[in-house]
Amino acid sequence: MTADGEFKKEKLLSKSFIFEALDSEARRELAGFSYIKRFAAGDTIFTMGMPGHSMMAIAEGSVRVSMFTPSDREVTLNDLTAGDVFGEIALLDGQDRSANVKALTNCTLVVLERRALLDLLQHNPGLSIKLIELLCQRVRRSDERMIEIAFLDLPARLARLVLRLSTAAPASADKPLSKLSQSQSELASMTGNSRENVNRCLRKWQKSELIDLQGGWLIIKDRSRLEAVAHGE
Repeated sequence: MTADGEFKKEKLLSKSFIFEALDSEARRELAGFSYIKRFAAGDTIFTMGMPGHSMMAIAEGSVRVSMFTPSDREVTLNDLTAGDVFGEIALLDGQDRSANVKALTNCTLVVLERRALLDLLQHNPGLSIKLIELLCQRVRRSDERMIEIAFLDLPARLARLVLRLSTAAPASADKPLSKLSQSQSELASMTGNSRENVNRCLRKWQKSELIDLQGGWLIIKDRSRLEAVAHGE
């Protein structure tokens, strides 16, 4: 790998909040043990049950993390974008992959092999803390999803999802998006419900002018009322 290639990997790693904890020397060391891999939109990156010997940082593009229920329904766990990492569970515990991941868009990933990262963790407590923070975020989000599925009806779950998606992108954190591109099938997968039920709920909201559906877009028209639905009001 050329010096330019190593610098590129180091720069890509710096986009992830986890590797912000590293100084330039540590990032350079990690970049030396990593490699870049590219996937086209729709490609499977890995599937549940595969051996997991690496963690991946998204440099460009977005991926979807999902798993299948016992009834063979695919449920979306998370959509991740540039700066996010995935595959950390199998990398840390040495077990098989715990979910499926596919590329939603053309993706550039920085792949970090288990042995190199574990060696770095042993003498870099800052990176260890960042990984713990990441795992805690994932556990919290998983707990929230289980509570939503167990105790909330579809309108509340769907409203929470729509609001969450509108602020998911870094650029939309302070200024929420008013238009979402997710299909009704994707929304159904994310809420653990059927497309037909999601469609009925969205059509009801459209009649009540909470949202609009135009050209494949979901347009949020009344955010405050949607927030009320999310809270079961």
